[in-house]
Amino acid sequence: MLTSTDFSGLLNQRFLNNFFPIPATNALVKGMVTPGFELPDVTNGRTVKLMDFRRRRPVVLAFTRIFTEKQYCPFCFPHIKALNEHYEDFLDRDVELLMITSTDVRQSKIVVRDLGLKMPLLSDPGCKVFRAYQTGQALGAPLPAQFVLNKVGQLRYKHLFSFLDHNASVERLLEAVDRI
Repeated sequence: MLTSTDFSGLLNQRFLNNFFPIPATNALVKGMVTPGFELPDVTNGRTVKLMDFRRRRPVVLAFTRIFTEKQYCPFCFPHIKALNEHYEDFLDRDVELLMITSTDVRQSKIVVRDLGLKMPLLSDPGCKVFRAYQTGQALGAPLPAQFVLNKVGQLRYKHLFSFLDHNASVERLLEAVDRI
């Protein structure tokens, strides 16, 4: 029996706003203080301000590509699972790992529940933070990217999406954290 994929909810304003490709290139360079933001943390039911971590602890920002609560990017889904499985490895190093998605709060709550996420999942349906970090976009969603920031908010490592190297591995991110 053939089954079809459920694409309901995929064609929305966010999809249309992110349809045309913008390459994953940006002007953020090592040592630069990165843009601040404030987003809802769906996992913990609070608001997260990047500024709250300044002078307290380093932060890993993991921008991920989730189309809807039912459709994940095939490159990002295993990355989300790996980061969640190793969330404590970041906490053990006194580093906060923040995953940022462009799904809305309702969709993000379903993702948190279905994947059993422990790490904070921040909802950015307007893609303002994705644009501030210049992650790029294609085919209805912003592209994934990862950034490691030191305690004062300076960029220490960045990884932008490419078809050859989709996401920075957990090991690579932990290595970048250890070099801070």
